[in-house]
Amino acid sequence: MTSPKPKFKNIAVTGGAGYVGSALVPYLIKLGYEVKVIDLFLYGDHGLKSVEKSPFLKQVKADIRDTHRLRKELAGMDAVIHLACISNDPSFELNPRLGKSINYDAFPGLVQAVRENGVKRFIYASSSSVYGLKEEKDVREEALCQPLTDYSKYKMLCEEYLKSVRLEEACEYVILRPATVCGFAPRMRLDLTVNILTIHALVRKEIIVYGGDQLRPNIHMSDVIEVYRILLEASREKMNGETFNAGYENDSVMHLAEMVKRQVDDPTVTIRVEPTDDHRSYHINSDKIKRVLGFVPRYTIPDAVASICEAYRQGRMPNPLTDPCYYNIQTMKKANLSEEPVLMEA
Repeated sequence: MTSPKPKFKNIAVTGGAGYVGSALVPYLIKLGYEVKVIDLFLYGDHGLKSVEKSPFLKQVKADIRDTHRLRKELAGMDAVIHLACISNDPSFELNPRLGKSINYDAFPGLVQAVRENGVKRFIYASSSSVYGLKEEKDVREEALCQPLTDYSKYKMLCEEYLKSVRLEEACEYVILRPATVCGFAPRMRLDLTVNILTIHALVRKEIIVYGGDQLRPNIHMSDVIEVYRILLEASREKMNGETFNAGYENDSVMHLAEMVKRQVDDPTVTIRVEPTDDHRSYHINSDKIKRVLGFVPRYTIPDAVASICEAYRQGRMPNPLTDPCYYNIQTMKKANLSEEPVLMEA
């Protein structure tokens, strides 16, 4: 779907060179938006190669903890999509103080920069993991959040901060709780459930399932970037101050493995089950975003698997099991990022 006349013209995307950003930013540019990516580029800048020469893209190397720089870079922005964070539990646990400084301590400064610059719309990428371990089959937005990890806890606390400062009086805001994203993207991640299972099937010919009964909600990359388009274009009445889940389907890890095996279509691939202490299980309901904003997922888990298979077989993911660039925790170790803000010249 295209939008020849975007509601907002200038969009800042924090973390825009990451996994989701590398698919989202080219999509927004194609739709006619002018995009400023604010990122430390820890995972490189290759994710934005397809649009690096576009006059509608500006790439800014900056740390979101640098509040002075943020205030400068958000000047003139109509909307901000906040993706930047230390993503996933293992990367956060590698250095909890660093994770907190980026995922939570930097958040008030970002919100203040949004307010001071008169940004019209703020979209916060939270996580469905804020719900924690739930027994009910349909976890809706009003459910009690009981995060099990620090990563999820600080996602929740950022949500609470947004609500407490009443940002909606100065700037329209919306909270998105996406399921785990899957499928190929220019800055690829191979440390997410569906993606891990797929690359192991392709390279090792063996899928290892830890546990198997845990439920994992997922959403295809093409669908999640469509959600961001919808959130940019929705009317104030429908989105301001709201929270939306966004997922495609809830499957057990074992069922995901079986889907991967079928899609890879290699009779030599086997599935091996190992015990696990990780009993996190999420089962989110996404009826609200369909009812209010009209979002209906168009892509399936097998579609995501197929996109990874195609990229691998075309040689677009060299050394997928050994290159740290595909794995957040390995890249974080290599970067050895400071617990203090990285200050750079503008």
